Amino acid sequence: MDVEKPLMSSEKGIPLDYPVENEVPIHKEKKDNNALLYAIDENPKWYLALFLGFQHYLTMFGATLGLPFIIGGLMCFKDDPKVLSEIISTLFFCSGIVTFLQATFGVRLPIVQGCTYAFLAPTAAILALRGDCPSPVDPSTLLNSTMNMTLDADPEWKIRMREIQGAIIIASLFQIVIGFSGIIGVVLKFIGPLTIAPTISLVGLPLFGTAAGFAGAQWGVALATMFCITIFSQVLKDIEVPLGFAKVQIFKLFPVLFSIIICWILSLILTAAGAFPEGSPARTDFRSSVLTNTKWFRFPYPGQWGTPTISVGAVFGMLAGVLASMIESIGDYYACARLSGAPPPPKHALNRGIGFEGLGCLLTGVFGTGNGTTSFSENIGAVGITRVGSVRVVQAGALIMIFLSVIAKFGALFSTIPDPVVGGIFVLMFGMITAVGLSSLQFVDLNSMRNLFVLGTSLFFGLVLPHWVANNGQKIDVGNDSLNQIFRVLLSTNMAVGGITGFILDNLLPGTLEERGIITWRNSYETGGKAVASIHVYDPPFLTKNFMSSKFSKYCPFLPYYPKDLNTNGNAVQMDKVV
Repeated sequence: MDVEKPLMSSEKGIPLDYPVENEVPIHKEKKDNNALLYAIDENPKWYLALFLGFQHYLTMFGATLGLPFIIGGLMCFKDDPKVLSEIISTLFFCSGIVTFLQATFGVRLPIVQGCTYAFLAPTAAILALRGDCPSPVDPSTLLNSTMNMTLDADPEWKIRMREIQGAIIIASLFQIVIGFSGIIGVVLKFIGPLTIAPTISLVGLPLFGTAAGFAGAQWGVALATMFCITIFSQVLKDIEVPLGFAKVQIFKLFPVLFSIIICWILSLILTAAGAFPEGSPARTDFRSSVLTNTKWFRFPYPGQWGTPTISVGAVFGMLAGVLASMIESIGDYYACARLSGAPPPPKHALNRGIGFEGLGCLLTGVFGTGNGTTSFSENIGAVGITRVGSVRVVQAGALIMIFLSVIAKFGALFSTIPDPVVGGIFVLMFGMITAVGLSSLQFVDLNSMRNLFVLGTSLFFGLVLPHWVANNGQKIDVGNDSLNQIFRVLLSTNMAVGGITGFILDNLLPGTLEERGIITWRNSYETGGKAVASIHVYDPPFLTKNFMSSKFSKYCPFLPYYPKDLNTNGNAVQMDKVV
């Protein structure tokens, strides 16, 4: 195997914030590309890029589709299929825009941006203060013009949506500052597996009630959905199917999509056979009217639900979701770099990636998806399975997301998926989210009573306190209405309570870095595989060499810095960057 001799820092451009130990040899021939069909800096032909980009769209589709149904229950539009379809379209529209920006100007990895379940817990806590959804109004019961005026007022779901929009918009500004200022590197020094485990796990655990509500519409169909996903993702996952240019493990890529189609057809057959009573959410015609009432094309636009409202308590509650999303994304960046043939991302790329995720959350807040955006782990897995790490492919997928999202009929079709099918997906999906959080404990010494104390206390307290606040929130009174709201939202958000508890205990109680799992955890992120691309894949486009050697770039934490040593004929020299 012919491999170039590794160049030293004085012989090639290396950003000063990139550790020397991460330098890797750059391979000359594609056969040494760690079996990648296309590395991060290689571009397939346009038609292949479109096909592979559509595959990324399908991969993130299943995970994205479930979230609007949950938001619908919280915001009171669950039984309004027209609104549900518009939210679905808006969500994919924003995901496409943010994915393109992130892959082009942000972290510049082949990483898809989509909805995040980390925002659900604070959303539920914020909207719980408004009480239960009002009963639907039957127009046939209206007897006077006064009651008719009620119909002209904004529906409850728009009021709730605008409150969440305002919280996401302001919370995203914090994420933007944390990313572009370089603060994220400082914050990560104090965060380890014992903070991450309860934070991420408590995203999924409290949602068991939502999953039970959807699945309970018809347990037979829900169990059939769970069975299909299990068979496709666990039993048939290694079966390869020829798809043009390569053999693809198609069941491993699309287990959710295939399960939705199969169980949707099953529900259709049972509906036609009269197995479900009229008006049952298990019937395929439960929301079928939306297909005829929806226009063919609809373009989402900023402020489409009205002017967002801002509540101090809601903003502080949403910050818990932002923090959890950022921590998860850092791990995704390193994983994506390993699988796409890129070197481990330097600090300037990490800072820029988090900053652009903040911009993505700002965009979704302005458009009104009821949620933010984060990196999608599912699509990182797709990069590893298909062995296609090209950024161009993800950019093509982003354009496909935008195009299909404006076809309103497309979103309307998927809003008619029967509730038990969605419920079956939720059971497994929320379980996986919980398991992903717990998986970080692999780096921790679980024989340590100190670690078991931190983990058990943070997890259980993260369930106990929010449960008490949900039933006794009025008892929290510090003499100021704004502070009361802040405490009520924060203390009723499971992931915030569990994460803060774990953070405090893990940093205050005596324990070595090795015992806490921090050393092994950091090494697992920072140790890259065999890179086949140079560090310059992280350079933002349109920047000249002279600009990246300027003092401005030196002191800008989200830009690469390649200083020139005049004594070495202008070659780049490794230095410590001042941030």
